[in-house]
Amino acid sequence: MTVRHFLTLKDLSPAELQQIIARAIEMKAQHRNGTADEPFHGKVLGMIFEKSSTRTRVSFEAGMAQMGGSALFLSPRDTQLGRGEPIEDSARVLSRMVDIIMIRTFGHDKIERFAAYSRVPVINALTDDFHPCQLLADIQTYVEHRGDPKGKTVAWIGDGNNMCHSYINAAAMCDFKLNIACPEGFDPDPELVAANADRVTITRDPREAVTGADWVVTDVWASMGQEEEQAHREQQFAGYEVNHELMALAHDDAIFMHCLPAHRGEEVSADLLEDEKISVVWDEAENRLHAQKALMEFLLQHN
Repeated sequence: MTVRHFLTLKDLSPAELQQIIARAIEMKAQHRNGTADEPFHGKVLGMIFEKSSTRTRVSFEAGMAQMGGSALFLSPRDTQLGRGEPIEDSARVLSRMVDIIMIRTFGHDKIERFAAYSRVPVINALTDDFHPCQLLADIQTYVEHRGDPKGKTVAWIGDGNNMCHSYINAAAMCDFKLNIACPEGFDPDPELVAANADRVTITRDPREAVTGADWVVTDVWASMGQEEEQAHREQQFAGYEVNHELMALAHDDAIFMHCLPAHRGEEVSADLLEDEKISVVWDEAENRLHAQKALMEFLLQHN
């Protein structure tokens, strides 16, 4: 049987995505009222980290514990992966010892190669190209606060990075319109944009992107591995800060999201980030936990 992986949102059907979001909301309620069960008893998650993390590590590790399973933290410093063992060999060995694997790495090709040789489901916990687990949490957050995102307008403000790519996929999966505002030279992947040209628009003006939007999202200007570009990027992204003035152009009930960590005073103003009438970033962060529990349950049930 073919193993089901979660490397991008496109590994799910729209109906499966809706099912996982609904289950995540249910799991969140069960966790809060003390009625959650432990379906992962005896299950082990292998967590491979080549990039540092706070939310990803804690949410996956806590999620496995809450579901009755356990998690192993594996870094290149502590494993043969860091000493040059081929990805294919590591995949074949680890997938005989654990039940599910999540990987946070750089090149998307690495996780694709790992998944091709794995006997168990592999979850993309972030690559340079995509961050689909964050989108599960973001979609869950929108559904909780505003309902179905179908037919809505989402504004992405900032770099055309892995998060932006996953928002493009989400636009197709959830049937919403996506306005992307980014400076020249920081566009998302042109093939991905072209494949979704019916719902994705690129502009250089954040005000144009946000006007009439229901959901506004941004991310840091320099992602992990781009720290040496910080000063250059600050110049290029001048005028791209999401603040109350910009949000005033969106719909009255528009909400703001950020996958965190946030650089206050750069991509988002401090007062907007802390304005809980508009900003839902703390719910969004918490929902990584519940969305990933629902995702792991789905993958373990379908493999």
